[in-house]
Amino acid sequence: MSIPSQLAQVRQAIAECEKAAERVSGCVTLIAVSKTFDADVIRDALEAGQRVFGENKVQETKGKWPQLRKEFEDVELHLIGPLQSNKAKEAVALFDVIHTVDRKKIARAIRVEMEKQSKTIDLFIQINTGAEPQKAGIMPKDADAFIGFCQGELGMTIRGLMCIPPVEENPKAHFKLLRKIAKRNGIAELSMGMSADYPEAIKQGATFVRVGSAIFGHRPKPHSSSDTGLSV
Repeated sequence: MSIPSQLAQVRQAIAECEKAAERVSGCVTLIAVSKTFDADVIRDALEAGQRVFGENKVQETKGKWPQLRKEFEDVELHLIGPLQSNKAKEAVALFDVIHTVDRKKIARAIRVEMEKQSKTIDLFIQINTGAEPQKAGIMPKDADAFIGFCQGELGMTIRGLMCIPPVEENPKAHFKLLRKIAKRNGIAELSMGMSADYPEAIKQGATFVRVGSAIFGHRPKPHSSSDTGLSV
């Protein structure tokens, strides 16, 4: 199937999930995860009307998106991969939303760069709901304190929370945990659910789902350990 056809199928499936969960139509935003795919492939999705995309790495994004954004000016780019503090400057310049704030050093670096660049971007805190040592994200037991640090000490607005459940576990409990943490901290947005589990994520309150392979097809396995757990 073509990318426009696959994109249409995912959009229809999301609409059906919203209806089944008795949620407002259009309340879930589809992030088309275009990491590892080149500009020509991405352009097919852009020409089919998709405008919200997710990328995993600053350097890869820098190489292909500036030209695409000249052609399609209303694109919204989300960073969904781990961020190093030395890449904060470029990340703030390139992206509209960062989903992977997960430690004080990164939060401080992003705040400094937003001030320097006079640019405000939306921020999500990544929660490691499975407490997996190889995966990025703040531990659930530390989530409230870290959210308080970002909002209080740094004065940052946290738009939402993000999680990537362990691949071998039922994601439902992890989605529920993320929703619980968000609710008690007064955070409205939930970035959860990927190609294999976004219907369940929508049932549990996701407002953003990150879908890649169901739209673009399967990609090669990542070579970097920093991508662990980020198959979408």
